[in-house]
Amino acid sequence: MSMRLSRACGSFNIGVSAVANESLAFTSPDVDDQFLKDLEEALGVKPYKTTVAGSHVVGSLIAMNSNGAAVSGLVEGNELEIIEKVIPVKLLPDYLNAAGNNILVNDNGAIVNPETSDETLKELEDLFKVEVVRATIAGCNIVGSVCCCNNKGCVCTTDATDDDIEIIKEVLGVTEVQRTTVNHGSKYVGSGLVANSKGALVGDATTPIEMGRLEDGLVLY
Repeated sequence: MSMRLSRACGSFNIGVSAVANESLAFTSPDVDDQFLKDLEEALGVKPYKTTVAGSHVVGSLIAMNSNGAAVSGLVEGNELEIIEKVIPVKLLPDYLNAAGNNILVNDNGAIVNPETSDETLKELEDLFKVEVVRATIAGCNIVGSVCCCNNKGCVCTTDATDDDIEIIKEVLGVTEVQRTTVNHGSKYVGSGLVANSKGALVGDATTPIEMGRLEDGLVLY
């Protein structure tokens, strides 16, 4: 297990440019070879480059676990072909299609934006093969932007309440939840982190104290 600092597309907001599960990752086409190497070595995944809806913020537009990937319904045909070759896909048809921002998911459960429709919630349960629950974290609907999880733990914004943490533990089936910031004080934890149960990449502005909290929360030791 490992955690290392990295940068993608000239930014420490690496969670915007990439998303990973236990075996693979999708990244912006603009990431350099060093970032791909960091992903492979720290997370033990095979990376695939793609855009989504012509956008390079693939970490904001894809949410996935080992069973499937929820992708913005604005995805284009050639992009969808790349993604579907390696993982089952569900396109999000409603206006909450920034999947990476609106969904927090691992192989045990998922928490989604409370405005998610009944139809979409059922489709996500079928895709991810887990229970999907509507909730806010720290009063925020875009739960994927303020948290990051793997199959063992979760890290979330310092504004998360004790009740939020209990919901995360129950729904995601994790033993550890840690409040923290990333990138020297950012509360948008999901934007500064790419992680799975084997390791994590964090934005290179992250402090040693933040890295310790991230390691504890994701049980990477």
